Amino acid sequence: MKVAITGYTGLIGSSLVSFLSKKDVTVSRILREDPKDNGISWKPEGGGWNSAFTGGIDGIVHLAGENIASGRWTKKKKEKIRSSRVEGTKRLCEQILKLPTTPSVFVCASAIGFYGDRGVEFLNEGSSRGSGFLPDVCLDWEEATDTISKAGIRVVNVRFGIILSKDGGALAKMLIPFKVGMGGKVGNGRQYMSWVAMDDVTGAIYHALVTDSLKGPVNVTAPNPVTNKEFTNTLGKVLNRPTVMPMPAFAARLAFGEMAKDLLLASTKVAPKRLSDSGYEFQYPKLENALKHVLGVD
Repeated sequence: MKVAITGYTGLIGSSLVSFLSKKDVTVSRILREDPKDNGISWKPEGGGWNSAFTGGIDGIVHLAGENIASGRWTKKKKEKIRSSRVEGTKRLCEQILKLPTTPSVFVCASAIGFYGDRGVEFLNEGSSRGSGFLPDVCLDWEEATDTISKAGIRVVNVRFGIILSKDGGALAKMLIPFKVGMGGKVGNGRQYMSWVAMDDVTGAIYHALVTDSLKGPVNVTAPNPVTNKEFTNTLGKVLNRPTVMPMPAFAARLAFGEMAKDLLLASTKVAPKRLSDSGYEFQYPKLENALKHVLGVD
């Protein structure tokens, strides 16, 4: 199998390249600059593929996009988040259709931010969209793949939850205060966190590539979401540190602005229905075991 990846230097992409390389998969990296070492050049701001690339790959995994947690959501930041996902995906899909040989499957990143703040409601891929900035971006992001779906290419929109990795993302940011005993719940701690271990992220993407029956939105979250308070207590237990320093909701809003409402205080309780129904078996379905594995704790 031959697969090309955008965003291969990011948190998911770097792990996915390593994972696929251990499978019977030839991996090509889709680059913004001139191609090197089995790379493919593509300019998301305009233009097409490098002249040497004519297709001949089985699948594309599209992971490129502005980091939503790298700074306050100013008007400029929100425009970059939206444009990098929606417009970038539209342009990539347009260029895919121009290839002499198109791939059979396109796996495109999305997020459980699609569902918004939903309290204790247990959500799956059939649940409605929420309201707000992130749900709107996720909807348009997924709809940007409609052109290639209508052309007969199988599209899987993988809606990622909170990815557990010590190398980046939410968990990496939590580790510094938690390791020195200054971790604690955010707000009232009752908001649900739909998490997933990185090994299951890469496993789910591979499953999406090779499972012909799988298409449309697919939640990539572990089957056992927990409240923020449960997550906090479990992380403290794994690290053998107290968790007595909560961050009040007003402090989160003051520190992070709108991002706090959508990423820290929102409650999104998600089930990976389509993944499970299609036969995917999670390596780390329970939080404590997942954290121990990710953090290398016995």
